[in-house]
Amino acid sequence: MKKGINRAAKFTSYAVLSSVAFASLVGSPAIVAHADVQLTGDTKITGKLVITKQVDIKDQTSGALKNTKVIINPADESAAIDLKDLVINEIEIQNSVNLKGTNLESATIVINPVNADSKIDLSGAKPNNIFIKNNNVTQIIVPDGVGKIEVANGVNTDNLKVFDKTGESIDVDFVLEPFTLSIMHTNDTHSNLANAPKTVTAVKNIRTEKPNALLLNAGDVFSGTLYFNEFKGKADLEVMNLMGYDAMTFGNHEFDLGKSPEGHQALVDFIKGAQFPFVSSNVDFTADEKFTGLFSDSISSVPDKGKIYNGIVKEINGEKVGIFGLTTADTKNIASPEAVTFEDYKEEAEKAVKAFEDMEVDKIIAITHIGYDDNAAIDNDLILADQVEGIDIIVGGHTHTALTKPVVVDENGTPTVIVQTGANNSNLGILDVEFNENGLVVNYNGELIAIKEQADDKEALEKLSPYKEQVNALEKEEIGVSTSIALELPRTNGDNTKPSVRKNEIILGNLITDGMLAKARKVTDKSVIMALQNGGGIRSAIDAGPITVGEVISVLPFGNTLSVMDVTGTELIEAFEHSLKDLPAENGGFLQVSGAKIEYDSSKPAGQRVVSIKYKDETEKYVEIQDNEHYTVATNAFTAMGGDNFTMFKNAYDEGRVTDLGLSDWENFREHLVSLKELPTQIEGRIVDVAGEQNPDIEIPEGEYSGAEFSGTAENPKVYAGDVTVTVEDIMTLENALVKGNLTIKGTVTGEFTLSHITVEGNLDYSELEASSYNLNGITVEGDTIS
Repeated sequence: MKKGINRAAKFTSYAVLSSVAFASLVGSPAIVAHADVQLTGDTKITGKLVITKQVDIKDQTSGALKNTKVIINPADESAAIDLKDLVINEIEIQNSVNLKGTNLESATIVINPVNADSKIDLSGAKPNNIFIKNNNVTQIIVPDGVGKIEVANGVNTDNLKVFDKTGESIDVDFVLEPFTLSIMHTNDTHSNLANAPKTVTAVKNIRTEKPNALLLNAGDVFSGTLYFNEFKGKADLEVMNLMGYDAMTFGNHEFDLGKSPEGHQALVDFIKGAQFPFVSSNVDFTADEKFTGLFSDSISSVPDKGKIYNGIVKEINGEKVGIFGLTTADTKNIASPEAVTFEDYKEEAEKAVKAFEDMEVDKIIAITHIGYDDNAAIDNDLILADQVEGIDIIVGGHTHTALTKPVVVDENGTPTVIVQTGANNSNLGILDVEFNENGLVVNYNGELIAIKEQADDKEALEKLSPYKEQVNALEKEEIGVSTSIALELPRTNGDNTKPSVRKNEIILGNLITDGMLAKARKVTDKSVIMALQNGGGIRSAIDAGPITVGEVISVLPFGNTLSVMDVTGTELIEAFEHSLKDLPAENGGFLQVSGAKIEYDSSKPAGQRVVSIKYKDETEKYVEIQDNEHYTVATNAFTAMGGDNFTMFKNAYDEGRVTDLGLSDWENFREHLVSLKELPTQIEGRIVDVAGEQNPDIEIPEGEYSGAEFSGTAENPKVYAGDVTVTVEDIMTLENALVKGNLTIKGTVTGEFTLSHITVEGNLDYSELEASSYNLNGITVEGDTIS
């Protein structure tokens, strides 16, 4: 069980937990009341009522002030404020005053004086509750029957005198209000700074309402956009320092540069430049001399900015809050930590909790970069919350999980609240947690604020301006590779006879997945047999000519990362059935592929279309997938986590069979393009429809087809029931088919175009086909030929 911390004896136990929150009301402007005021007729004051002078207010309506916040701040300390029979819920007293009123039973009176030594006379008020918010009040006169007064955390009642209406000193119980801790949090921003000025606005707005709210970062600031490639965290630090973070832990991407000639120098510079401390309990920096003097294996109550601590203690409204950090041990496999090592996360968390409790700190936050529900064999937040007692709040990262509401793990009556915002600076997390006198969570509320809906902060725009100018210029920078043809992104636009990235193999899909496969094989020791990319994740074409960085990013704009997953042959078959289920319509989950050949039969019902899945073995021969064998495949994190309803991949993810390598998809794509001497100009037949081959008696409907779909084989030529139009932008040969109607061929190809072993019972028209030469081999045309 969690240890309770003994409080001063003047605070007695109070079972009823109440919270007083005064939000600014909108509506009528503030009213300054003075002299005699009559409220009659349909009067409704929905803004604030500010009383600055002696006044006698009479309410002759049905409740003109019932929903009004009344602020009493008289300039004359001897002023008497008579509220007669008003019904008021919220009163805040900001100066010495004699408050009268006989019907304030529903009102909570907040005593929050601006001036020191304020004297408050409530003898004629009979309020429902009295709440003292600061130390400026020295004397209170209370009506008969008041036995307790609620006080805010940090209020010292030693010198506070309480009298009854006769002037006799009386004893009351001072009850400590439930402590509410407010937290703003971010994670996995990955240098996505385009929306950073909007995040600054959101933070400033929250601080206006909750000035004591903490701002915490759960890691992976590094890697993901040109801002990082060019500035190595300096641009990020501009806005982070502006926002005023209270603490940050390290993500795996903070260790991406370990193998660079400079090692972790960029991370060291980032730490030194931060106007906030870092917390890290399970990362050992001692073997890397660059971190010498930056890391202290201790818990500090007075942490220095730009330093790393095991944990820190913050004092908020008189309450101590402990904060420590954890980073996934998988960093050694998915980043380049080099000499930096990682200790067992549960053991280090238990040590941190004990250290805090020994310091009489009973409100404990873990900032983690271990993943909400990541590989259970390594580390994740759900296991941490379940198995390590004493952690009240987990501010998490790593899995890019957008928890729209906090998740609570409650073991043995010691609840732990888990939050995470998603990724790429899309949300700001907000969390309010209420603690009882024993430091246990008794209430909580949290949400995600969508950053795109915020206005830009002008100061943040100014700070980012010089970086943005350079990034904009870099987006126009050529990567050093040209394409002789446009790398198209075909879509059907509602015409299912047309080719599409979401139903057909395309050159872009081949290039992207080739890069994924090469990278996965390079950075892991696993035998990765194929790579998959969802067609819906490919978002733009590339024009013929020199390729720019901006074009590469526009093709893969979502900031996805490369993952590898271990799946069975049966799961792969299920995945490709899901990929092909909507044919001939588009499917955002249609899988582009590298390292494999997929044959399917579009004439079969959905769920029965996969004919064969083959992959290249070490001898470059195609080998059939076996149902019960296990294979490692590469894909993006979105697909690996079950995006596009790939439930079989979601199961693998939930069972810990997925590893996110944390490598940017667009950077992998760029790297692969640069590695090629020449880009392809046609597809390779990686995804082939064999309809008609498996069912020779079934004729293929007339219509429009791509070059990749048209051809059959010598053993099983395709048979088309009527007129066919073929667009051959992406292939140089059409062969082995019988067309029971007219055959029209369109498009532009580079080099010689071949028609081989095709019978056309109608007319053959290739007048709209542009090629350097034409080869007609074994062609039979019963009608006219138009060339």
